[in-house]
Amino acid sequence: MTPLPSTPSSSQPSSQKSIQDIKGVLFDLDGTLIDAFPPIIHALNQTLEEFGKPIMTAEEIKRHTGRGDCGIKAFFTAVEVEKASARFLELHDAVYLEQVEKINGAEEILSWLQKNAIPTAVVTSKGQHRAEAQIEKLGWQNYFQVVIGKLDGRPEKPSPVPLQMACDALNILPTESIMIGDGIGDMKAGRKAGLFNIGLVDSFSRKELEDVGASICYYSLNEVHQWFIKKIA
Repeated sequence: MTPLPSTPSSSQPSSQKSIQDIKGVLFDLDGTLIDAFPPIIHALNQTLEEFGKPIMTAEEIKRHTGRGDCGIKAFFTAVEVEKASARFLELHDAVYLEQVEKINGAEEILSWLQKNAIPTAVVTSKGQHRAEAQIEKLGWQNYFQVVIGKLDGRPEKPSPVPLQMACDALNILPTESIMIGDGIGDMKAGRKAGLFNIGLVDSFSRKELEDVGASICYYSLNEVHQWFIKKIA
């Protein structure tokens, strides 16, 4: 397999990590492969309103979730957080399987990686069973060898631990792997774990993603797909 240098459109700084061989690809879920934000936005804002807190814009919520390590407890006091979390999940879980959409280009890149025998994993801060249920809803179970979601006692991104767990499950080294995500937490976790990071520019700018560890950045999964096609012979 040929080396994978940066392309002009990727704007990879010379100090950033490069990759020789791709033996596995790890994906974030929300904002990367699926748009599952409508139920999150609805549930969080209704919970905030019920507890007398100011509501947030959709963009503010996306950026909050994309930073990692900053869940619902950030908005509530220690006395409120247990009831607020339960209310958020009640509202979210009532609709989260009906309000999930594929990100443009997601199915195409997953199918291409599968056809090229490149194993894939999902690493998300969403609850394990919710992530698995949404993947099943979309009929994507066969695309992923492993799903690493939120479980009690399991560290979340930006910790490198869930990425390392995914690599272990795929029986590959982090240095042979790629992390694709749209959040600050994704890039920080990938950098700490030693992966080659591809940042998707949306709620966070290219500079924000590069500053915390993105090796290259693109604006869509279709662009990432073309990068794979050009670089893997």
